[in-house]
Amino acid sequence: MSLGWKRTEDNGPGRRRRGPAGVTAVVLAVVTLASAAPVAQAATVGQPATVGQPAHAADERARAGRGDGEPDLTAPAAPKVTIAAPYSECLANDCRAGGGPGVDVTFAFAPDEADTNVVSYAYRLSSDSVWRTVSGATAEVTLTPPRSGLYVLEVRARDDVGRGRLGASTQVSFKVAEDDGEAGRWRFGEAEGAALDSGTSQAARHDAVLSGGATRDERGRRGLVTVDPQGLPLPEPVTDRGLLLDGTDDHAVTDGPVVESAASYTLSAWVRPDALGGTDQVVLAQGDSDGFRLLYDGARGTWALRTGTEGGSGQVTVAAGRPAVPRVWTHLAAVYDAAAGQVRLYVNGRLQAEESAVAPAAADGPLEFGRAVSTVSTGDAGHFGGSLDEVAVWQRPLTATEIADEARVVVDAGHNAVELVADWSATGQSGTTLTDTASGYGPGLALSGGAVLDGRAIVLDGVDGAAAADGPLVDDTGSFTVSTGVTLDAATISTKPVGYLGQVLGRRSADGSVWGLWYEVTGTETVLDPDTIEEVTVPVGFWRFGRRNADGTQVAVTSDERARLDGPVRLTGVHDAQDGVIELYVGSARNGAATPFTATAGAGAFTVGAATEAGSGQDHLPARVTDVRLWAGAMASSQQIDTAAGG
Repeated sequence: MSLGWKRTEDNGPGRRRRGPAGVTAVVLAVVTLASAAPVAQAATVGQPATVGQPAHAADERARAGRGDGEPDLTAPAAPKVTIAAPYSECLANDCRAGGGPGVDVTFAFAPDEADTNVVSYAYRLSSDSVWRTVSGATAEVTLTPPRSGLYVLEVRARDDVGRGRLGASTQVSFKVAEDDGEAGRWRFGEAEGAALDSGTSQAARHDAVLSGGATRDERGRRGLVTVDPQGLPLPEPVTDRGLLLDGTDDHAVTDGPVVESAASYTLSAWVRPDALGGTDQVVLAQGDSDGFRLLYDGARGTWALRTGTEGGSGQVTVAAGRPAVPRVWTHLAAVYDAAAGQVRLYVNGRLQAEESAVAPAAADGPLEFGRAVSTVSTGDAGHFGGSLDEVAVWQRPLTATEIADEARVVVDAGHNAVELVADWSATGQSGTTLTDTASGYGPGLALSGGAVLDGRAIVLDGVDGAAAADGPLVDDTGSFTVSTGVTLDAATISTKPVGYLGQVLGRRSADGSVWGLWYEVTGTETVLDPDTIEEVTVPVGFWRFGRRNADGTQVAVTSDERARLDGPVRLTGVHDAQDGVIELYVGSARNGAATPFTATAGAGAFTVGAATEAGSGQDHLPARVTDVRLWAGAMASSQQIDTAAGG
């Protein structure tokens, strides 16, 4: 997976082409020699040196005929690579960090002294499967590290023999320094009192005092925290808290400005508005009208950043292209990049829009949560109604990768923070509505048609039985996880034709479902019925997770094994908005590969047992559904799914 580096020149990855038999044999021999060469290390800037080349390379080249007209049978030696300040090469006992996320690193490539016919170079990160190329006997590339940490760049020279031969590699390790940290971070985890600033970049803290009726509740974006940052189980799980605002006069405020708004900065927050309309709702603000506002723009119906300009001559607004969604957790990030002269807005870790902005005004007021001070005198402070959490600000422009990391809410390598937003269990329930007694969010799941509750499951008849809840429950364009326990009605399934697609659950749209879990009949087979000792024809089908388009085509992950007809199964679908992929788990085992997925927002109810309205019957599923759960956030591993959802 690419780490999102920027490069100054890219002529496409090197390609090996099939040629005449003799040429192929030579190329194979060259590859063998190249792969047998020791791994090289490069010198730093100011210390050009050839490293990683066999000591006898020059003699071997002389015997090969270089310089006297004979064919050159040796591929290029390991090239020389130098690295420019503020970075330096990591040596065995000295690995100094330099630069920082978003700070360019420049490399210069040069051939070994014995090579006179190098025409280009291939280079890549050691963790990247994609090779980039740059032309020239000598070359320079500039990359932009997306985050802090240790990196390794691998470089190989290509000569002009035949269609070009790649030689031995040079590897350069370098370390990207940690940034200065957050200018401020507020997690609202305290039981009472001010919201404490846990930012890491300053000695002075900017705690935020809660005012009006602002309070905390147990609906924080991190959900139920069960492991520490090292992945070790906590002695007792911790329920995360968030800041709850009523949209009338609730807010929180620091004792002064937290960032300099005339310099580069980044704002980040998780938001869950209760309702949206034509009135502005401010998430974060600093200063008067010449400061900045991260807000819901009522006139546009979407999320936006407004910044003042120096001298108060006007405002710049950068707004998202898709409508904001109420009653779901959404991640917002806004960047002012002084060097680029731009403001950028991200929603759920994805860039939405950017606009030119030059010399915003310095805003001296305090940082406010849930209102903008400039409008207090008018009686309309743009108060935010709903929940805020995980608010952070930086005095620098974060890279796109860092913003995606903020939106992912990583706990450790195997766990992402997820918040349970719907939990329906049929155990012990009866009547026509299945209530959510666990999450604190979910509305009732109303049964319709032939669907009934029998105290253990929702029983779906496959004709018109279904259940629905008012949507949305999660942001369809954000990361989420959905899980359910389902048992197919084998007798009724056996009557379905090949191509039948029954929906287990999903989010409805005007033309089907924007995402869902399905069972599809793909064929039939003849088996021996153990009860009657007679041959019977039974359906063959598979589970799918993804989207069904209006024309009947699908963008979905398919289960590895056929769906069982003789017992219950646990199905879990994961949408990772930051990576733009979906995954399917059967039990706690991931099935298939992560599949690229372009998310779209739904417009209808969340449904169980059918995608279409009750009565159509075309996608109604005959089955028993014991439970349905949804989380804001993408679970990161089989282990997390097994713990949270059950195998």
